[in-house]
Amino acid sequence: MFVDEVTAELYAGNGGDGCMAFRREKYIEMGGPFGGNGGHGANIVFKVDEGLNTLLDLKYKRIIKGDKGENGKGSGKHGKNAEDIVIKVPPGTVVTDLSTNEVIADLTQNGSESIIAHGGRGGRGNIALATRSNLCPSYAEGGEPGEAKKIKIELKLLADVGLVGLPSVGKSTIISMISASKPKIAAYHFTTLVPNLGVVRASKNRSFVVADLPGLIEGASLGEGLGDKFLRHIERTRVIAHIIDMSGYEGRDPYKDYLTIRKELGDFNKKILDKPEIIVANKMDMPGADKNLEAFKKQVNVPVYPVEAISNKGLNEVINKLADMLDTIKKEPLYDIKDIKTHVLYKYEEEVPFIITKENDGFRVSGEKVEKLLKMTRFRTDESALRFARQLKNMGVDDKLKEMGAVEGDTIKILDFEFEYKD
Repeated sequence: MFVDEVTAELYAGNGGDGCMAFRREKYIEMGGPFGGNGGHGANIVFKVDEGLNTLLDLKYKRIIKGDKGENGKGSGKHGKNAEDIVIKVPPGTVVTDLSTNEVIADLTQNGSESIIAHGGRGGRGNIALATRSNLCPSYAEGGEPGEAKKIKIELKLLADVGLVGLPSVGKSTIISMISASKPKIAAYHFTTLVPNLGVVRASKNRSFVVADLPGLIEGASLGEGLGDKFLRHIERTRVIAHIIDMSGYEGRDPYKDYLTIRKELGDFNKKILDKPEIIVANKMDMPGADKNLEAFKKQVNVPVYPVEAISNKGLNEVINKLADMLDTIKKEPLYDIKDIKTHVLYKYEEEVPFIITKENDGFRVSGEKVEKLLKMTRFRTDESALRFARQLKNMGVDDKLKEMGAVEGDTIKILDFEFEYKD
């Protein structure tokens, strides 16, 4: 089964909790803190495997969870890092974060990999939290929560040339003649239900990959026929080969067919129209094809190559022309993806790291940074609670609450926790 689009929920592993422990050996005066750090949570990594050509495995794995890092231990021992979850994907896989619609990975090279969801950093044990003013802290950090994302995974085939055209114009016949691909060929529309790839050998020991895309019809970009389901596979191609039935079969006008396909491609993605293109005038052995070709050439400013695909006539010239064009066209990345942001804990940027809303029974503080801080605080000792309060104050939460009219005794909510405001 060919599957080229799935959605999935990713939950990277949480970091292990830091350990609060103290050194108590005999004859060691003022032993001090002795708790180690927690291990790193599992990242969720996508890795390219050129042996795959579908996203079928991910279709049945909609929720992917990473393991938590091991908790820190006494005697200064750190917890183990959790093993990364590695998901194999085919070349040409594109990953989009559905919450932001941002493309976060475009995986094309065999063996290349990308961290899609970062595991949480391990919490610090009380050895790491010791300072000059607090040589023996009686608290430790909980592990940082791993990233949670809902993503869309798309397969956009890695092909140099895309064969496009209306149904039954001969695309499958052409790819079967110029490569070893064996698509289904029959005398009815929409014979091709999935894209077919074929490697084509040209002169001078050159080769390139051709994709035969299922037939498009008017309105495909809006969901008609097979819809735009397979249009994404044309985005990576460097050259577009329009296959036109020059016989005018079923009373069609070859020029209108060409305009129809151009319109659907442009409606899907205007950048596709900027790609170099040629026209392969097929079925030249049919009555009336010569007359239609003469009129067609007067209406277009694109190279036209007449062929009889059924008998392999004229296809060698097309192959060498495509190879010549590809020699002059560089492979460009489909997306300009910026480097993944550095994963740093408690890096408060210029934007406000929290939002405060007034409720009937008090105030609610929300925001990714303040909620993460809460999750990493273990309220087992008064010192730990005071540290959390101090961190909120340094972030400006106290000043903002006072500005919004908070008075002593008001209830302050963060996630499912409630605190009492004190001035």
